[in-house]
Amino acid sequence: MQFKLFGQLFTVNRVWLLITLTAFAILIKLSHWQWQRAAEKTVQLQQIAAVQQQGPVSGRQLLAGSATELDGALLSDTGYWVPPYIWLLDNQILHGKVGYDVIIPVQFADSSTLVLVNLGWLAAGHNRQLLPEPQIPAEIAIAALVRSRPSNALLLGQNLEGDSYPMRMQQIDYALLQQQLPWSLYPAVLYQQQASDFIPHYQPVVMPPEKHRGYALQWFGLAIAVLAVGLATSWQREKNYEQE
Repeated sequence: MQFKLFGQLFTVNRVWLLITLTAFAILIKLSHWQWQRAAEKTVQLQQIAAVQQQGPVSGRQLLAGSATELDGALLSDTGYWVPPYIWLLDNQILHGKVGYDVIIPVQFADSSTLVLVNLGWLAAGHNRQLLPEPQIPAEIAIAALVRSRPSNALLLGQNLEGDSYPMRMQQIDYALLQQQLPWSLYPAVLYQQQASDFIPHYQPVVMPPEKHRGYALQWFGLAIAVLAVGLATSWQREKNYEQE
């Protein structure tokens, strides 16, 4: 198959053309996806900033409002741990070390509704069969980030392991945890921001929009390069054919 482009005659093998166009389409799609992710992250950061500009909320304000509307807000209050419930969120990596995020339910004054608090990271022991036993105070000063977004992690196997506390957990499932608790559970997680015996490490946006845009430009550049190589190869073939 032959065609003219920029005054040059190109001879293209149909199989080579199909491979080139397929690779070009895939790379363009990847570039577009990264650009969309950048836009989504930008909106998410803007929403969090807008909510936080209104100042910290109390536990009472959180429970009286909508978890979705308060997503990204800062909360400052005193919470009271409801024993014996302690869940250890598995496979949390911090500074190259394996550990758990310590998650507990708390109550605020004059309320029976429970809210999950992620206290932060705790190192795992050498023996996976032996779970660490974190010491949780009855009263906790909470300075936390409110997140209402559920986990989208892929669950492989059973979510909860064991029949006593602390209990290993693969991902946060409000409905599943509600079955273990004596009172209603608010659909949000408070990510503690101040260090204690545990290390806070949660970030609402792990990869910033700028990095997504950088990846988008890289994929776009590769797409152009693939197309250019295909055209150059075809032109070289036509040139060699004319010389023969």
